[in-house]
Amino acid sequence: MLSFVTQSYEETLAKAEKFAETLPEGSVIGFLGDLGAGKTAFTTGLVKGLKINAEVSSPTFALVNEYRGGGKVLYHFDMYRVDGWDDLYSTGFFDCLGGKAYIAAEWSENIYGALPDDAYIVEIEKISDNGRKFKIYKKGENK
Repeated sequence: MLSFVTQSYEETLAKAEKFAETLPEGSVIGFLGDLGAGKTAFTTGLVKGLKINAEVSSPTFALVNEYRGGGKVLYHFDMYRVDGWDDLYSTGFFDCLGGKAYIAAEWSENIYGALPDDAYIVEIEKISDNGRKFKIYKKGENK
């Protein structure tokens, strides 16, 4: 398990960028954390670390945003409103699994059972206005 604390948006981006550089192609990253915890900020760092030149925004209303560049693709899902398997199928999530594309899924507690066993879980806890505590582990590992 990887654990760290950041004290700013910029520090969160830098940590996520470094983490992205270690990810195998096709990795799935599931985020757990409250509203405003930093899930989209971390995804912004992932995109930067994967060398994708894209403007990252929360997929709240689109359900999924696609970022492409440098021969890589990252699908950024928002699973907040997903309530059951039918909803999950309608997002296109399963169509994105198993390939070379990376997946970042916010609110993944709503789809936890559908995440692959080798998915990376990023737990984010807001500890102050700007401070965040991160725990990163594989889904199949004990925390």
